[in-house]
Amino acid sequence: MRHKVTGRSLDRPSGHRRAMFRNLVTDLLDYEKITTTEAKAKEVRGLTDKMITLGKSGSLISRRQVLGFIYDKRVADKVLNDLAPRFAERHGGYTRITKLGPRQGDGASVVRLELVT
Repeated sequence: MRHKVTGRSLDRPSGHRRAMFRNLVTDLLDYEKITTTEAKAKEVRGLTDKMITLGKSGSLISRRQVLGFIYDKRVADKVLNDLAPRFAERHGGYTRITKLGPRQGDGASVVRLELVT
């Protein structure tokens, strides 16, 4: 029974899963849209919203948390200086998931995850 077990394991060890999520969040914040599977997108959505919310806070501790999670310093600066002011009036819900259909090779559900403009 999986009572009170949150998140998806995606059949990966925890270190690999965390690194994959950090990569996806970094790419999403850099390119502002990515194409991935539905399960990965649903997990990454919350982490991306958290990074933007931390950027909106602007305190020193939140800046350090953003820099500690996002791999690329340039992308972290983009979150803090460009994306946070852009979403200043918005209270959450910074991402949108659009279904694209099944993937040709294995039939996995593919979606586009993008930042709301």
